[in-house]
Amino acid sequence: MKPATFLLRLLASLSGAACLVFAQSPCENLKSLSVPNTTLTAVESVAAGPYQAPAGAGRGAGGPVVVQAGGRGRGGAQPQLLPAHCRVAATLTPSSDSDIKMELWMPTESWNGKFQMVGNGGWAGIISFPQMAAALREGYATASTDTGHSGGNGMFALDHPEKIVDFGWRAVHETVLKSKLLIDAYYGQNPKYSYWNGCSTGGRQALVEVTKFPDDFDGVVAGAPANPHIHLHAAGVERSIELMHNPEGALSQAKVETLHKAVLNACDARDGVKDGLIDNPEKCHFDPASLLCKGADSDTCLTAAQVKTVQIVYSDVKTKKGEIVWTGFEPGGELQYASLRNIPTQPGGGWDSIRILGHQDANYDFHKFDLDSDLALADKSGIDAHTYDLSAFKNHGGKLLMYHGWADQAIPPGNTVNFYKGVMATMGGSQEDWLRLFMVPGMQHCAGGAGTDQFNKMAVLERWREGGVAPKEIVAAHVSNGQVDMTRPLCPYPQEAVYKGSGSANDAANFSCKAQ
Repeated sequence: MKPATFLLRLLASLSGAACLVFAQSPCENLKSLSVPNTTLTAVESVAAGPYQAPAGAGRGAGGPVVVQAGGRGRGGAQPQLLPAHCRVAATLTPSSDSDIKMELWMPTESWNGKFQMVGNGGWAGIISFPQMAAALREGYATASTDTGHSGGNGMFALDHPEKIVDFGWRAVHETVLKSKLLIDAYYGQNPKYSYWNGCSTGGRQALVEVTKFPDDFDGVVAGAPANPHIHLHAAGVERSIELMHNPEGALSQAKVETLHKAVLNACDARDGVKDGLIDNPEKCHFDPASLLCKGADSDTCLTAAQVKTVQIVYSDVKTKKGEIVWTGFEPGGELQYASLRNIPTQPGGGWDSIRILGHQDANYDFHKFDLDSDLALADKSGIDAHTYDLSAFKNHGGKLLMYHGWADQAIPPGNTVNFYKGVMATMGGSQEDWLRLFMVPGMQHCAGGAGTDQFNKMAVLERWREGGVAPKEIVAAHVSNGQVDMTRPLCPYPQEAVYKGSGSANDAANFSCKAQ
């Protein structure tokens, strides 16, 4: 295809004119595209085979990245084969200080006609290659961005207000726009459906997208959302400082196990079966003071300082007015809660959000930290979605599938429940035709843990968005040593999985979803 033809089609896409139909273009012909505020840094056909990130393929790649079986890059697994695809790498510059890296991979054959963008974790700063690989193997054209910086901290934002905007929302949105334009140029048609798939920061990005740009995606998976990012980090700093003021409160591993056993004894059987999982920690009313040592200290009791540590970890962080900034960690995940065992000596939980996004001062003294005022200051960065009104996304026909592990050791899950309740209260009535939340007993951050953490989120979302089949329950699995050893139904909140009274507790068929 001639460069002039590409330019005509590009202009048509940008102006919203009717789509012009052309034959599919070879990958290398995309080099002739002139895309506003975009430099194409690599356009190449990639043969089928094990994926290794080529030199310079996105900041933070750290050399070759081998995508392992399962798409998580874990050592010891065999490299996963990827289908042949057209790889496009680009740098986006929507502002004079923007330097956004993105990648788009498009299957050479057997494209499913859909686009899936994958989210980031933490402070981002890298392109999510393993998640892209998983999407590519399933036939999607797929994209990811580093959100405009490298490195897993907030230092990029010091004296760079435009980079804060890029991290907050602009990098994702610009990557969506450029990806759709390139997909249309390569295949000669727009994607039939566009999907988002993200967890943690990717969950936050999802909620920002459906709020700010409700037409970008037709369906969205938002796992364990770190939204509002500023509130999560401010609460983490406040909690760490409270723990610092209780220096004698660290629990030994034996005491953590004592605590966990006591929690299970109090709450495990609520769903009708003792299985080491607490189905709904919201209804687990365990008092850590019940373990206070009556005599000499031992592994089977807690000192007064240790009881206080547990109370801090479980408790919601609140402003002076009593408003919840972020909920506490839930009972049931004690074996993973590092703050029970390690008393910090420096503020944790996202100090860069306070000192950099808030104060623009890398040397800001944490002894001056004030939850209310520092939270309000950092919130002015504008990176978060602060609304429960998602009516524009609903009216677009979008479907929002949310999930969160009850034993999440990184992002306390109660805030996701509160977000869901806030949407229900704001938009009124039942919203289950487009929004559903699935809380996963025993699951840690995004995956892992004793619970049934394995389920095909995209398949559930596609059936819902494309086939109109809303998920009444999701059968999920727990995998150990490569084998499924338990299945359970995940239930749309506020329902819970309740044991029917007979049959194996490891078989989802013996549970039903009920409102308790």
